[in-house]
Amino acid sequence: MNAIASTIGLNSVLAAGEPAGGAALDQVAIATGAALVLSAAITWLGMGHRSGKVPYLGRAADFTERLSGLPGWAALPSALAASSLLVALLGMYWDISLHIDVGRDPGPLANPAHYLILAGLFGVFTAGYFAICLPKERPGPAAVRITGDWYAPVGGILIAACGAFALIGFPLDDIWHRLFGQDVTLWGPTHLMLIGGAAMTLIGQAVLLVEGMRSAPSRGPRSQPARIVRLRRIGLMGGLLIGLSTFQGEFDFGVPQFRFVLEPVLLAAAASVALVWARIWIGRGGAMGAAAFFIAVRGAIALIVHQLFGEALPHFPVYLVEAGCVELCGLALARRPLALGAASGLAIGTIGFAAEWGWSQIAMPIAWTSNMFPEALIGAMVAAVVGGLVGALGGCALTGHLPKARIARTVPLVALIAIVGIFVDGLWTTGPENVRAHVTLHNVRPGPQREVGATVRIDPPQAADDPAWLNVTAWQGGGLVIDKLAPEGAGLYRTTDPIPVFGDWKATIRLQQGHQILGLPIYMPNDPAIPASKVPAKQSFTRPFVNDHQLLQREQKQGVPGWLTTVAPLCVLALALAFVITLAWGLGRVGRRRAELPQLSAPHRRERPLPATSVPTGARP
Repeated sequence: MNAIASTIGLNSVLAAGEPAGGAALDQVAIATGAALVLSAAITWLGMGHRSGKVPYLGRAADFTERLSGLPGWAALPSALAASSLLVALLGMYWDISLHIDVGRDPGPLANPAHYLILAGLFGVFTAGYFAICLPKERPGPAAVRITGDWYAPVGGILIAACGAFALIGFPLDDIWHRLFGQDVTLWGPTHLMLIGGAAMTLIGQAVLLVEGMRSAPSRGPRSQPARIVRLRRIGLMGGLLIGLSTFQGEFDFGVPQFRFVLEPVLLAAAASVALVWARIWIGRGGAMGAAAFFIAVRGAIALIVHQLFGEALPHFPVYLVEAGCVELCGLALARRPLALGAASGLAIGTIGFAAEWGWSQIAMPIAWTSNMFPEALIGAMVAAVVGGLVGALGGCALTGHLPKARIARTVPLVALIAIVGIFVDGLWTTGPENVRAHVTLHNVRPGPQREVGATVRIDPPQAADDPAWLNVTAWQGGGLVIDKLAPEGAGLYRTTDPIPVFGDWKATIRLQQGHQILGLPIYMPNDPAIPASKVPAKQSFTRPFVNDHQLLQREQKQGVPGWLTTVAPLCVLALALAFVITLAWGLGRVGRRRAELPQLSAPHRRERPLPATSVPTGARP
């Protein structure tokens, strides 16, 4: 069982000397038993509530309804899903930092961060299940008939689907490691299931909130102050921005396995989708509020993980300039959501790109370089424009103002094709071409805890001209060191920080130039569990650069049949496509089925504050 955040390290290991792939069977049995017990408990609560024999779930829902002003079937699951996601998010970033700092776990149940992740994701699934079970009458026109007179809110179905998609990733991830060994990357296929399932939960929560607010007036007089409604929406859209930004994890920690051009693409896509969505659903200031929420939550988690837990610092972008771009575009294009999405995307892909470039120079572990031009800029612009269009459709769905079905179906399809094309280019790499380095080490601190400085001469010198990155990275020995090599001229470089070369540390020279991502080991420990022999840090040596994946994915199994390496990712891809289609279906259903609700207002007539004395059904953009 692997946590969603295993970026550089690994999440499970059998007894010493055995292969490092998959969790120990006793821990699998314990985790499976716990899951069965918890599943039985929530099934008893849910079905007991449906039959009227178990009152506890209904009482809790009534309590949250009195506090929030929302129907209990929306209020209780919303509170549970939000708190569960925060727990999972903290666990995820703690887990990433922990694995970067110390490497493999002695077992998945020996890592405290895993408990937070598991509890959080199970809480998300439970929230969706409760939302499905709680309604005793039809919860709005978009509700889905389960059986007889049992109708479930669409938001509850989406939340449960997101939680289930993420939780299925756990056993699949263990199977993956048993087949292929440990994949030291956040972007493993099953890892993406875990991350994506958690991230998309915010869409289900937003849909559930819309359904709850639409249903509330029919349940008696109730007042929700506009500021409370606004804060709820800001929290959801800020959470969506956080969720979409988790895919940047490898770049946030400075240990990417893929080409640098993908970071601006990921940033632009996350910003355009979430911020345009926020502006349309919340109204003026919505994008800026979502960005501020993102900074507050990610900043708090970074402080907890780095200062309180003492692990590697999770860096993050700020998105404030991007939010400002969306707000400015909204002043002129509020009544034309698709035009707002496209214009905001263009601004994010250019002005936002420039802002994040500057931020990378002062706050990110690896600064952006001119090597990324023009490919990264073009990719960011395309990703931001199509992301802005998708965000506009999402906002229109929540306000009930979706465009014609033909447009609503074509835009996501075009966006998917564009994003896939960008990623195919970004993931395309080539092998090393007789590049080597002559390395001379000098002791900065001798002895058992040896630290060195290095002089590196790259041959041929032009192989490192204007690289995307050229640094020494050391990790898994109790910390993380990323030292950019300082050029001395004619292919000669020097380290500026001490590099640890003892114990469990792994130290490599990493070079990304064009489509080549290369690595050269300075020091690697002996690891009989893989098995892999020690690479000593000699005082002077010449070694060839190899594909960087060979070093970062040192613990993957060799000799796996080729058909298996093709079929397994395709199976995960099929699950992911089904998941995305489910989300699109849910948004389309709640966006179209609102004609029965007389309290809804006409679309996009003018901007004004949310009414303070009634339950709004969609912020006017």
